[in-house]
Amino acid sequence: MEKTRYITVENLDTLYMLFGNLDEHAKLIEERFHVKMTSRDSQIVISGLDSGVAMTEDLLSVLIRRIASGDVIDKQALQYAMSLVKDYKSEAVLDLADGAVCMTSKGRLIKAKTLGQSEYVKAMETHEVVFGVGPAGTGKTFLAVAMAIRAFKNKEVERIVITRPAIEAGESLGFLPGDLQQKIDPYLRPLYDALYEILGMESYLKFKERGLIEVVPLAYMRGRTLDNAFIILDEAQNTTKAQMKMFLTRFGFGSRVVVNGDMTQVDLASNKESGLVHALKVLKNVKEISLHEFSGKDVVRHDLVKKIISAYDVVENS
Repeated sequence: MEKTRYITVENLDTLYMLFGNLDEHAKLIEERFHVKMTSRDSQIVISGLDSGVAMTEDLLSVLIRRIASGDVIDKQALQYAMSLVKDYKSEAVLDLADGAVCMTSKGRLIKAKTLGQSEYVKAMETHEVVFGVGPAGTGKTFLAVAMAIRAFKNKEVERIVITRPAIEAGESLGFLPGDLQQKIDPYLRPLYDALYEILGMESYLKFKERGLIEVVPLAYMRGRTLDNAFIILDEAQNTTKAQMKMFLTRFGFGSRVVVNGDMTQVDLASNKESGLVHALKVLKNVKEISLHEFSGKDVVRHDLVKKIISAYDVVENS
């Protein structure tokens, strides 16, 4: 049965964000829910079959509330929200409006963008040791760095230590040109990028000079015990079993640990088991440790990246 509903939008900026540039958002909604969406002054008019109109109404209602809370609804956020509403999870769209992790130096709020990311953030809030496992583009590193910075600013920890294996893609540092810092910097660049974006270059360099934030190769962790620190191990799939055990025994009192990795991107020799894979088997019954698994639905990069990941998953799991 055909149906028409009206939604009043008091703010023209909100109306523009809902419809998108050149009505891009409206066209996506119309295609997804098989409705017609137009605007008349401060009203949105939705017409179509009952089910599509109802879902569109739910979608717009929750998006309006998210925009009111300060969220920016871009194409990516809209598509994820539509998928939740399609699965009758419209209230979950609102959950993503709550609980900013922290604010960047430019005033942008960092929030979880998917339900998987939201659960990952909650795990980091409630557990001393968290494993985040899943495909590239799911925000594992960025959110872990954001949580570390929040804990540091709130004086929950005294310093941040971020590390990753310094040998990846089959390259040995000894054969690369330049001094040690020049050799390791390319491997640590994604970590620097996250710190620069959240803290700003000036603040990061200030904390680095005072030894309050360290970004180091995993080998530098040997022999250390870190109290009152937020410690992140990135690219953990490229650790050996011995390296992973060494890392997990470095943290001391008052510290929190996040271990991130993508088990489909192991660069170790084929005769070596990934330290991440091994650790997940060994530690599966330790209830104080949280394991969070991301899926392709949590990828927050270009839409095509999701399709590429899904295509590879089909082949690799067949």
